Amino acid sequence: MRTVEILQYTLHKGTGAAFHAIMQEISVPLHQRHKIDVVAFGNSLHDPDCYYLIRAFDSAESMATVLETFYASADWRNGPREDIIRSIETSIKTVMNLPSESVEGLRG
Repeated sequence: MRTVEILQYTLHKGTGAAFHAIMQEISVPLHQRHKIDVVAFGNSLHDPDCYYLIRAFDSAESMATVLETFYASADWRNGPREDIIRSIETSIKTVMNLPSESVEGLRG
């Protein structure tokens, strides 16, 4: 089983393309350098100003530790943090446990 976090963002109108560029070029590679498993990310099919980020962890405890370290890092704080936060109007977070096979099925 893997602990999966699904983040759904409603972005400020007209920012979807720029947000995706930041995610693709800066944020996701930064996640990967910090050994965070980014399963999938992208603009929603129904609205380019809605966005999803799916991350997987070994456990809920691991998720808490890894994300605390990531969000406290200078890489994040001095990197894409402000541009990302500025683009998000609302954020919804869901966390669940899924079999590894299901996580693999979610990969883009």
